[in-house]
Amino acid sequence: MTFTTRFAPSPTGPLHLGHAYSAMLAWDMAQREGGTFLLRIEDIDRTRARPEWEAQIHDDLTWLGLHWPQPVMRQSDRMDVYADALDALWARGLLYPCDCSRRDITEALSAPQEGALPTGPDGLIYPGTCRSKNRFRYSASTERPRDRTLRLAVDGAVSSLAASQPDGQMRLGFAETGTGPTGQRGEIALFAAEIARNIGDIVLARRDMGTSYHLSVVLDDTAQGITDVVRGRDLFEATEIHVVLQSLLKLPTPRYHHHELIRDDAGKRLAKRDDARALTKYRAEGATPQDIRRMVNLPLITAA
Repeated sequence: MTFTTRFAPSPTGPLHLGHAYSAMLAWDMAQREGGTFLLRIEDIDRTRARPEWEAQIHDDLTWLGLHWPQPVMRQSDRMDVYADALDALWARGLLYPCDCSRRDITEALSAPQEGALPTGPDGLIYPGTCRSKNRFRYSASTERPRDRTLRLAVDGAVSSLAASQPDGQMRLGFAETGTGPTGQRGEIALFAAEIARNIGDIVLARRDMGTSYHLSVVLDDTAQGITDVVRGRDLFEATEIHVVLQSLLKLPTPRYHHHELIRDDAGKRLAKRDDARALTKYRAEGATPQDIRRMVNLPLITAA
């Protein structure tokens, strides 16, 4: 299968050096492997996505010397695909509605314990407040609610995956060609007990979006034939969620390449609000694409 990777920004602010590094690294890997580099616009957050930021993404990436096949996939055009996947999971009894706010979750986790609260890829790990209240109140035979936040019942998901194996043991994992936060590389196995502890009942559909990043990204990667996902180490833990969803939905699991993060002088990961390192600022100051490559320690492009 031809090496295919992608860069998938959200049009909610300016691209910064960290985005440039991720996009150029993915581009370089695709060029080295004789493969394909794709652009995808992740615009499910319609309250924050802006057409001017989307246009700037195209302009900045073109300026860096990257190009990609047309048309570009946009998540806002694929809401029916996400809805179908949610319907399938709902019909299997693997989703339940949740009405908890962030404050509710914090208070529920804080009440019985002291010290640091358990966190995962999406922040605080959900304590299951609505699981017993709503999971069996809304059976798989009822229509899926469209205006509610929906969570994955991770215990049911793990049990479903285990039941599909002849010996009743769940076997999941992924190939890591980069490095995780603690140096993980190669074949990485995932275990049922760790999945439940590490991710909890994650949100798969937000009330104001109708989907979530985790659900959309696995469906989009499959639709685009992505063989190699290139992204920052801050998303390494989220891969556990994505592999579970790929298995539940019978989707292929690509290889993953998690790369180091570009940080500011204080060691803090760059964010879109950090306009001081926005590509538009460097461009306005006269920087060249080769200068950007030097800043993020990527090989310079040699003219043909």
